[in-house]
Amino acid sequence: MTENASIVTGVNAPDKVSLDGLETKWGTTWEENGTYSYELTDRENTYSIDTPPPTVSGSLHVGHVFSYTHTDVIARYKRMTGKHVFYPMGWDDNGLPTERRVQNYYGVRCDPSLPYEENFVPPHDGGDGKSIKYADQKPISRRNFIELCWKLTAEDEAQFEHLWRALGLSIDWKQNYQTIGAKAQKVAQAAFLRNLERGEAYQAQAPGLWDVTFQTAVAQAELEAREYPGAYHKIAFHGADEDVVIETTRPELLPACVALIAHPDDERYQHLFGTTVTSPVFGVELPVLAHPAAEKDKGAGIAMCCTFGDLTDVQWWRELSLPMRSILNRDGRIVAETPEWITSASGIALYGEMAGKTIFSARKAVVEKLAETGEMIGEPVNTQRMTNFFEKGDKPLEIVTSRQWYIRNGGRPYTESNGKDLQENLLAAGQELNFVPDFMRVRYDNWTKGLNTDWLVSRQRFFGVPIPVWYRVDEAGEPDYSSVIAPREDQLPIDPSSDVPDGFTEDQRGTPGGFVGEVDIMDTWATSSMSPQIATGWLTDEKLFEATYPMDLRPQGQDIIRTWLFSSMVRAHLEFGGLPWKNAAISGWILDPDRKKMSKSKGNVVTPMGLLEKHSSDGVRYWAASARLGTDAAFEENQMKIGRRLAIKLLNASKFALTMGGDEVEFNPAKIVLDVDRAMIAKIARVVADATEALEAYDHTKALEVTESAFWSFCDDYLELVKDRAYNRDNQFALAQTESARAALALSVDAFVRLLAPFIPFAAEEVWSWYAEGSVHRASWPEAAPLLAAAADADEQLLTIAGEALAVLRRVKSENKVSQRTTYASVAMMVPDTHHEQINAVLPDLRHAAHVRGPLDIVTGDAIAVDRYELDPAPAKN
Repeated sequence: MTENASIVTGVNAPDKVSLDGLETKWGTTWEENGTYSYELTDRENTYSIDTPPPTVSGSLHVGHVFSYTHTDVIARYKRMTGKHVFYPMGWDDNGLPTERRVQNYYGVRCDPSLPYEENFVPPHDGGDGKSIKYADQKPISRRNFIELCWKLTAEDEAQFEHLWRALGLSIDWKQNYQTIGAKAQKVAQAAFLRNLERGEAYQAQAPGLWDVTFQTAVAQAELEAREYPGAYHKIAFHGADEDVVIETTRPELLPACVALIAHPDDERYQHLFGTTVTSPVFGVELPVLAHPAAEKDKGAGIAMCCTFGDLTDVQWWRELSLPMRSILNRDGRIVAETPEWITSASGIALYGEMAGKTIFSARKAVVEKLAETGEMIGEPVNTQRMTNFFEKGDKPLEIVTSRQWYIRNGGRPYTESNGKDLQENLLAAGQELNFVPDFMRVRYDNWTKGLNTDWLVSRQRFFGVPIPVWYRVDEAGEPDYSSVIAPREDQLPIDPSSDVPDGFTEDQRGTPGGFVGEVDIMDTWATSSMSPQIATGWLTDEKLFEATYPMDLRPQGQDIIRTWLFSSMVRAHLEFGGLPWKNAAISGWILDPDRKKMSKSKGNVVTPMGLLEKHSSDGVRYWAASARLGTDAAFEENQMKIGRRLAIKLLNASKFALTMGGDEVEFNPAKIVLDVDRAMIAKIARVVADATEALEAYDHTKALEVTESAFWSFCDDYLELVKDRAYNRDNQFALAQTESARAALALSVDAFVRLLAPFIPFAAEEVWSWYAEGSVHRASWPEAAPLLAAAADADEQLLTIAGEALAVLRRVKSENKVSQRTTYASVAMMVPDTHHEQINAVLPDLRHAAHVRGPLDIVTGDAIAVDRYELDPAPAKN
C-alpha cells in the first residue's frame, strides 16, 4: 500500500551519513508506525505469502538469511505496487527437533509413566551446548517435559524474531502462529478428521520404518540414505540335493527368514523354484521363489527374505504373501521369547543366546555359531552399504510392525470422485502450479511418481499435535482400534490423553466398556502441510481466509519439495480440490568455500548476527539477493562488502545530488530541458521497466543487477558530468540549465531509492527520510511511462558517449598520476563522425567535469580517445 508516503520540497540530510545504527533506528520506527501491518481488504488487492516456519530448535544460520531475503524482496516490491501484503511468520516448534533440544538443554527425558511434579527445576539450564547422554538425562513426566518444550521454544522464538527484525524482514509480526499452538492444532486436527470421514485417513497394522533411538515410526519423506559399514557373510542353506549359498549383511535376521528369492530369469536358480531349503542352525523349512525385484548381479544373485531387513523384504512379503516372522522389538533388541517356528534344538539354543540382545550382539552370536558349524563360507568381507536413516537419526532404521495412521497421498492406488487416481490428480495439480524456476517442477513429479506407500502421519513422540481420536475398550479391557470415537469440530483442539469423549466420564478411561485416548501425535509435516490454512485463518477467521486464500507465494528450499511442498499440495487437494498457492519460489543452497552444502549436521554453517553487525544488514541482504532462485550460491563475504559499499554510496551520492541547490529540491520533470539530462531520465525509465518485468517474474537478481549497474553509472558518469552545472556557483550556466540538472538528479535519486528499497531497505529509508514523508516502503513503485514522457525522444546513447568521453579524459590524469582536479591546458579528443553531434551537446559539461581550462578540440577518429593534451601543473595541496 502506498497512501502514507509523499515527497516534500525540502532536503534535511545529516552533516555526516553512516549506516551505523540504521537497523535500530528504522526497525523501531517501522514497528511504531505499523509500516508492514496487513490491512484487511479483498482477495484481488491482497498479496499473501506462505512464509516458511523455521524449526525452533536451535540457531538460525546464514542459509535462512539467504532464502528469507529473497521472499522479503518480493514482499516489499508487491507492497510498493499497491498490494496489501499479508506476510505472516510461523514457528515450527513441534516434534522431534524440539524434543531433542529440550533433552540436551535441560538434561531430561520424557517418561509418561511418571507423575507430574509441581515447580519442577531441571538439572541443567543450557550448559555448554553439548549433548547429554541418554543415561544421564533425568526422567520426568510427559506434562513436565512438554512444559519445558514450551519454555524453550518461547525463548528461541524471541531470538529468531530479533534476528529477523535486524535483517529487515517486512513481516507483520501481529500475524504469527506456532505449529503447536491452539490455532494450528485446531486446523490440523479438523483437517485430519475430515480426511478420516472421507476415507483419506486410515490406520493399519503394517511393517514400517522405525528409529530405535527415538522410538518412533518414520515416513518415506524423512529418509536419508547414508553409507554404513557392514560385512557380507556367505551362508549355506540346505536343499534336498545341494546347498544354496546366499550373501547377506544381516545374518542376525536368519531366524526371521521366510524365503529365498532369485530373479525369474536367473538360470542358476530356475531349477530350485518351487522347492524348499532349510535354514542353517535353525532348521526352518523355507520356499525358494522367483521375483523380478531380485538382482542377478548382486552378491550370489539369490537373497534371503526376512521380516524385515529392508524395504525390498516388505515388497516381497506383500507380493508373495509370505508369513510374518518378526523377531525385532521397537527398542532394537531381539524379542525375548523363542518364536514358535523355531523347533530344532540347535535353533532354540542359538536363539536363547540372541534373545533380548541388541542387533550387534545378536549378529556376533549368529556369526560365531555359523563359523562353528561350517555353514558360513570363508570370512566376512567388509563393505560400505547404502542404508536408510531417519534424517535426524544416528542409527540405521529398522522395520517393525506396528499400528500407525496414514493419509492417502497417491503412493497406493486410490480412485477419487472424478474417477481418476489420486496420484494422477496430484501430478495434474503440479502442472498448474507456477514453479520458479520451472526446472524444479521435475522434482515434484519424480517424487509423486516414485511413492510406494501412503503418508505415515503418526509419531510415537510427546511434543506435537495429538491425533484427535479415542477408541472404545471392549468387555475384556482391550482397546478396539476399529471402533474410533471422533470429537466434533467445535470441540477442537483436544488432547485425547486428558480430554474425555462425549458420553463418557474420566473414570471410564481404560476400563471395560469405556475408552482410551490415542497416545500418538501427528508428524511435523502433518501440521506444517497446513501452514497456508493456519496462516490465513481457515476455521478461525473467515474474513481473513477469504481475503488471503489461496495464497500467492510459497517460498521454500529445494530439499523440502518432497516434504513440505508435496504434503501441502496433498492436503489442499484433499480438502479444497485446488492449489494452496499460485507460485512456488524455490531457493538454492548455500555452499561453503569447499562448494559443499551448508548444514548443521556437517558443522559448516555460519551464524548470521555477526555478519549483520560487520557488513550491515543491507550488505548481507545484497549478497543474498545476488543469487537467483533455484541456484546454489557460495558464502561470499566479499559480496557482502560490495553490498555495504552500495548502501554507503546510496547515502553519499543521494546527499550530494539532492543538496546541489541547498535545502530545496526540485522534482519537476518539466524543468528537464537539456539533452543529456533527458537521456539520464530515459535510462532510468528503461531500468524501471526492466526491473519491474524481472520482479514480476520473481527474478529479483536481474532486477538488482540492472538497477545497480545503472546506479553506478549514474554516480560515476552522470553525477560527475553535471555537478558543476547543478552547483553553478559562479553562474557560468543559465538558470534553466542548472534547474534541468537539479531536477534530473532529484528524479534519478528518487527512482534509485525506490528501486533499491526492496534490496537495501535501511539505506533507502534513510535517504527517503531526507526529502519525503512517511516510508519509502509504503511509497509507490516507480513507473516508466511518466519518466518516458519527460524524456520523449531522448537519446540514451548520449549518456553512454558522454560517460566514455569523461572516462578517457580522467584516464590520462590517472596514467600521469596526478589529481583529477589538475586542469588541462589544452586537449584534443578523437571521436567517430557518428558521435560528433552528441559530444558537442555535452561539451560544456565535459569541460567542467574534466577541468579543461584551455581549448577542447574534437577531431575525427575511429574511437573515443585523447589524441594530444597538455596538463597544467598539479594544484597545490591544501
